Amino acid sequence: MPSPSRPRVSVIIPAYNALPELTRAVTSAMDQTLGPDRVEIIAVDDGSTDGTGEELERLARTCSALRVIHQENSGCAGIPRNTGLDHARGDFVFFLDSDDYLGPDALRRMVAMADAHGTDIVLGKIASVGGRAVPRAVFQHNQPRTDVFSSHAYLTLGPWKLFRRSLIERLHLRFPPYRNCEDKPFTAAAYLNASGISVVADYDCYYVRYRENRNNLTLTAADLAHRMDGTRLCFETVARYLEPGPRRDQIMRRHVEWELCGPLRALLPRESEQEARERFFPEFRHWARTWVSDALFQRLDAPDRLLIQLLRADRFEEVLTVARNAGRDGRRGHLVEKGRVYWLHPFFRDHAAAVPDVCFDVTDRLPVQHHLEAASWHGGALRLTGHAYIEDVDALEPATEIVLRKYRADRPEVRLPTTPCLSANSLPGEGRRYEMAGFAAEIDPATADGGAPLERGLWNIYLDVRAQGVSRTVRFGNRREGGEVTQPSRRRVTTSRGAEVVVPYYTPYGNLSLDVGEVAHPLDPPCQVLRTLWRTRSTLLVGGRLTEEAARDGGTLLLRAEGGTGTVHELPVRCEPGGSSSVFTARLPVGRLGTDRWTLTLIMDGPGEDAPRRAAAVPYFDRLAATRWLRFGYRPYYAKPVALGPARALGLEVAPIKVATGVRRRLRG
Repeated sequence: MPSPSRPRVSVIIPAYNALPELTRAVTSAMDQTLGPDRVEIIAVDDGSTDGTGEELERLARTCSALRVIHQENSGCAGIPRNTGLDHARGDFVFFLDSDDYLGPDALRRMVAMADAHGTDIVLGKIASVGGRAVPRAVFQHNQPRTDVFSSHAYLTLGPWKLFRRSLIERLHLRFPPYRNCEDKPFTAAAYLNASGISVVADYDCYYVRYRENRNNLTLTAADLAHRMDGTRLCFETVARYLEPGPRRDQIMRRHVEWELCGPLRALLPRESEQEARERFFPEFRHWARTWVSDALFQRLDAPDRLLIQLLRADRFEEVLTVARNAGRDGRRGHLVEKGRVYWLHPFFRDHAAAVPDVCFDVTDRLPVQHHLEAASWHGGALRLTGHAYIEDVDALEPATEIVLRKYRADRPEVRLPTTPCLSANSLPGEGRRYEMAGFAAEIDPATADGGAPLERGLWNIYLDVRAQGVSRTVRFGNRREGGEVTQPSRRRVTTSRGAEVVVPYYTPYGNLSLDVGEVAHPLDPPCQVLRTLWRTRSTLLVGGRLTEEAARDGGTLLLRAEGGTGTVHELPVRCEPGGSSSVFTARLPVGRLGTDRWTLTLIMDGPGEDAPRRAAAVPYFDRLAATRWLRFGYRPYYAKPVALGPARALGLEVAPIKVATGVRRRLRG
């Protein structure tokens, strides 16, 4: 447990000429629900000349948790952050920029997440004020414990996070003295060494905004000269902590796309040709040759692949041409050829440019537009209708297939054909480009797997969208009509294995899936069993109440006894109206059951031939004793109640009593 005298969080605020936004930033830290005795605020005045220092001193007089440090201007945000780190005493540190502010409950939520899951870094949801761009992918849902390889956390390298201070001190982390990109190497090193990362996505923790005078460092130091040092350190940091291979490539990709290719396209054409050629181009070329492996090269989008190819080949003029015309050339069309799609950039198959086709191949990057228009049962088959097309590929000779993949199972996928048709909706594109993108398909769980029934389990539904030999596979169902049109109910299907309940459902991401056998979506039991007792020595009485839903829906309630050898006896249950539910009584003539171990279940068939069955196991009650009787008037039998499985369902062991064994027991008695 932390020392009572030590704060949980040190909030570090670097401030330079930060009025008027500064006051909101500081007071948002002062007002945290975590409590003033658990938060220390270290505000570092970096040589301000606009009254920032005086405002900090005024605020400090109202809050004992606020400590103000004045220093000469450093020209960057990293140095005052380092000053704050040198004085921090908290278990955690949080870097709060002077133009941003915290949600009132932010620190409490983030500390609770770190404490509960033992993580070193916590990302709190970032909200935008005034249109400043914020990351969204990582904040789709709470993540108690994750890492940079299995989440989108690495897409946000800003310092506005909760860091465990012991991690920072163990790595001897400090910010480099750069005006731009100084935070990315710091955060990257922390990410790559953290024991775990948490994400708080259900509360707006941190609000970012631009200053009224637009003098944020990210805006005033946005040129290449202020970016190169930080970018270089990003690549070196990743290489320091990750060995060459897929994991390094995954992390490097972010820097290649965001710190290399993006700024090169946007900023290199703004420089003088001499500066671009002599100062910046050699460094970009070095990064492309050193850090972009062949495997990573294949994962890049076509515009980035083209730039990397030209950089590697030391072709400055072509790089500058591509950068200058990036906006115009990005809107050029595509060529479909032999099942591949190519970007029609001016350098494509230009003999003078001599760039290989792979740099323009966009087949695996083209978006697929798809829509589920209806899903309904027709007999025992689930019928799906909708449309799907690959952008920029005319829907000629469409051959889209339904693809079923069993969740967490190493087995071949199941493919089913669709029937092309005219789309029911108006689709974009000139003329009849996507006119035949409509489709209809049927999934018959009884025969879908090559004539055999689908295995019990969860099956995800994909579309393999095909046209002109081009194929793209996507998850299906998250774009659909609303209401009952696409909400098919569960259905009992007769297969070669017997009756099976199939449940169409939508995943948390909105995609359509099938649950064969009610693996994850069992129906609620139709009743509650309240008692079991022997009506006679060989007749068991089972009594209880139907649920309100079962009583309302109607149907037939049966008591089912199933032996270990597969023998089944089903008996109708008599229901007597009573209250909001229905009282029922079932009488099982145990004397007629053969020698076996029998399990007892109450089954309710729905009010339709294909309606699924609801089931409720008869529970084992300790007070139910064993019983004996004479079968055929002379042969003694017994029935012994037993508890089956973790749920302690009632089972009956029925067998004849061996006469010799009974005599010996009596003699011993």
